[in-house]
Amino acid sequence: MQQTTNSILMIRPVAFRMNEQTAVNNYYQKVLNNLSQESVNVKAQEEFDAFVKKLRGVGVNVIVVDDTSNTDTPDSIFPNNWISFHENGDVVLYPLFAENRRGERREDILDILEDNGFVINEIMDYTSAEEDGFYLEGTGSIVLDRENGKAYCALSPRADEELFIEFCEDFDLNPIIFEAFQTVNGARKLIYHTNVVMCIGKTFVVICADCIDDKKERKMLLDSLRSDKKEVVLITEAQVANFAGNMLEVKGADNRRYLAMSTSAHQSLTKKQITQLEEHVTILSSSLETIEGFGGGSARCMMAEIFLPREE
Repeated sequence: MQQTTNSILMIRPVAFRMNEQTAVNNYYQKVLNNLSQESVNVKAQEEFDAFVKKLRGVGVNVIVVDDTSNTDTPDSIFPNNWISFHENGDVVLYPLFAENRRGERREDILDILEDNGFVINEIMDYTSAEEDGFYLEGTGSIVLDRENGKAYCALSPRADEELFIEFCEDFDLNPIIFEAFQTVNGARKLIYHTNVVMCIGKTFVVICADCIDDKKERKMLLDSLRSDKKEVVLITEAQVANFAGNMLEVKGADNRRYLAMSTSAHQSLTKKQITQLEEHVTILSSSLETIEGFGGGSARCMMAEIFLPREE
């Protein structure tokens, strides 16, 4: 199993705005200023296009699909929450917490991938769990260590434990379960997505251990990561708030490995952390402040990795 891919799917927004339905438990969303909805979307499109250009510039195969204007899908820019693509040709569809995000799931995207030479064998659909109020938001809720057959999940209103275990059984993965917290108005609240606090690369991991309040859970998690001989780069809660956990390793030209992140994440890192990371990857950062502010997600959330086999 490969940990890193050269191909990613990204959805270009047509009506990006702050999603009131996700703001109830995504405490990273904030209204930045009194911009009109139209200008928020224009800024998000500009940030999106600049990010895609940088990724393509280093040889990443970015498949861009435009969001449709006939659905109210303000978060369509974050496709990794509703779909994932696997080396055996499986496509997984996930149950989403916010009702207005469910319209992001589009069958025509699978046709577009097949037109691009990817092979889809089977669709694994967990979305019926929505009817019972259980959610598991893709590689937002699940951080995969594909090479070592592990899946990490921080439980939250958007990551149900039983559903996560079912996913791990279906994909023969070892589940590693914990809770991660952030301080909101003086109280410790569950962090909505696992990929906000950790990122797993081929030879390293970025993680905020300080977010894991339970000492046993923290030790179990760090022991698991270190047992796989990955260099552990620790970040702080303040850096998590700048989306320094929300990064993704991708392959560019000549299989060179890049770590894609936002400018705010990059600027929050210390010289020591940057040195640690640059022993493994080349950092690629792009300004995403409008998307981060109104969307409460960053670079990692915008990229759905494609591991599907190619047509012979």
